[in-house]
Amino acid sequence: MSLTIQQQSIAVPLASGDVLNLQRFTGFEPGAPVLMLHGAIENGRIFYSGSGKGLAPYLARNGFDVYVADLRGRGRSTPPIGRTSRFGQTEAITQDIPAFIAAISQLRGPLPLHLVAHSWGGVLFSSVLARFPEYAQSVSSLVYFGSKRTIRVWNIQRLIQVELIWRWICPLACLITGYLPARQLGIGSDSETGRSYRQSAAWVRNDAWVDDDGFDYGAAIRKISLPPIWYIAAHNDHVLGHPRDVRDFMVSTGRQECRYTLLSRTNGNRHDYDHISMLTHPDAEQDHFPQVLEWLRHHNHSPKE
Repeated sequence: MSLTIQQQSIAVPLASGDVLNLQRFTGFEPGAPVLMLHGAIENGRIFYSGSGKGLAPYLARNGFDVYVADLRGRGRSTPPIGRTSRFGQTEAITQDIPAFIAAISQLRGPLPLHLVAHSWGGVLFSSVLARFPEYAQSVSSLVYFGSKRTIRVWNIQRLIQVELIWRWICPLACLITGYLPARQLGIGSDSETGRSYRQSAAWVRNDAWVDDDGFDYGAAIRKISLPPIWYIAAHNDHVLGHPRDVRDFMVSTGRQECRYTLLSRTNGNRHDYDHISMLTHPDAEQDHFPQVLEWLRHHNHSPKE
């Protein structure tokens, strides 16, 4: 039976003075915790709407204790990204995500987490597990929507969105404004720092999965066993999470119990979803969200069991 849920904003302060936001959705008797992470040029609103729709409230109504993250400067985190923002995805991996996990542990104790990500958020979660493999012992499962690290597909959408916008317009915008104002440019829902843009663009272009400080995530992740991961792609996701690129990411991340699903009419879904509608379409709650719920319930135990 679905539960009545309550919503709470949790401030997570950082040593830098920035304050991260965790948006909590939970019933009166919180179940297993779920941490959700958005992708690039996004914020946590990909997982919930003001009217109570979305994957986060859906899982909370069905017994999970859901925490939706806003990375530094995005969404409800403060201050917003601006010309003087110098952090990048290195800080997201080494500081922001560990701070989110620590905040949830402080609230709930040493319970195993489920991790759910959209798009580039899956790359960041996998990077955290590669760099800090001890976290894998406290993660029950992961679900990645449209997550890819490299873009290998070639089509008209790539020519427009990647070769023109991402490779030419975005760096020009960073040069002019000092950061990437994606929402103002009409290409995303939130801003990115210039450093974060440069780092993610480099990872998309290259086989090497290496940080600015020399840490080799690609080599590290192949040495560890990851928790079970479900990779979900969408039929009409032509470039930002193309099904072939999602599969490539799955293969590149080494040893894991994995599952791959393509959301499409041919496979029995109500729609041929795209990169965004796979999480925001009104029919998702009756279509594939119940399968996500089943996955989380099936893996709802300690990874050590």
